[in-house]
Amino acid sequence: MIDFFNLKKINEQYRAEIEQALKNVLDSGRYVLGEQVAAFEIEFARYCGVKHCISVANGMDALAQIIKAYGFSSGDEIIVPANTYIASILAISQNRCSPVLVEPELLGYNIDPSAIEDKITKNTKAIIPVHLYGRICDMAAINRLARQYNLKIIEDAAQAHGAVYEGKKAGALGDAAAFSFYPTKNLGCLGDGGAITTNDDGLAEKLRYLRNYGSREKYINRFKGSNSRLDELQAAVLKIKLKYLDDENRKRRAIAKFYISNIKNSKTTLPQYQDDSHVFHLFVIRTQNRDQLKRYLESVGIETGIHYPIPPHKQQAYIELARLSLPVTERIHREVLSIPAHIALTREEISEIVEAINGYQ
Repeated sequence: MIDFFNLKKINEQYRAEIEQALKNVLDSGRYVLGEQVAAFEIEFARYCGVKHCISVANGMDALAQIIKAYGFSSGDEIIVPANTYIASILAISQNRCSPVLVEPELLGYNIDPSAIEDKITKNTKAIIPVHLYGRICDMAAINRLARQYNLKIIEDAAQAHGAVYEGKKAGALGDAAAFSFYPTKNLGCLGDGGAITTNDDGLAEKLRYLRNYGSREKYINRFKGSNSRLDELQAAVLKIKLKYLDDENRKRRAIAKFYISNIKNSKTTLPQYQDDSHVFHLFVIRTQNRDQLKRYLESVGIETGIHYPIPPHKQQAYIELARLSLPVTERIHREVLSIPAHIALTREEISEIVEAINGYQ
């Protein structure tokens, strides 16, 4: 079986470094908000090209903390793509704001900038462009709208570590950005983790309070915060893996380029290749016979995934959004299939995947 993801194999190449780093943390006796977290925050901010990185417990918390720090309140609207993972929308609801769903572009899968303006009202406070599957949104167009209507731009960069757009990395393309370090991400730790990047000094200062019970001095609470902290062990792992991120992204692009050049099945639609603006966290194809193709590939020993089978507005959790007409989103969720594209794949496995898809009738 060719695994869709093989985290053990991916992390094995760094095993010695990781074991030593974890031992160092264990020996230090400091496990929360210590030297490893501080060092990783500096290194990741430098990597993204911003002034500040504030690490948190996970990617959804990163989004939710940004929204909270801006002080948005009940009735405020935040524009978000309709085909994103539900966490992007949950972060809005968690702050009692209203998610306003906008259709994506059919070929690029990211939010369609031409569809945003019609959704802007006097209550709109922000836009969350989600760099889905590792492909940067059309940030020039989105930022023009944000300036015109005085809106905040909060990047959801959970799948776009290291992606570059017009010379800037994901995380430096708006007012603030949220990252996830879930183990399957391009930059993943060995559990949950997340971070916020920004150039806004005041926002960064408030976020450092909010992630730690609203406190920066023990037992002195300035804000109504929460407990959302990246631990020292995960920060130590991320420091190691950050060194290899650009090289791993190059490997992902090489796999994607091979797929795009060699998959020749008229029943499938392949993703667009955009060089550095796409880091292929996932390689997602589309086909009208998605479930049949999935079963066929599994029958020949190739594991696949679906990202995502049910759109947020069709989930029971958001029954109030079920009335929305979102045909592009619904088509995408009906047709998408993710095939293996992780860096531990061998050339033989990649060729086998191509051959299998080309042989599908």
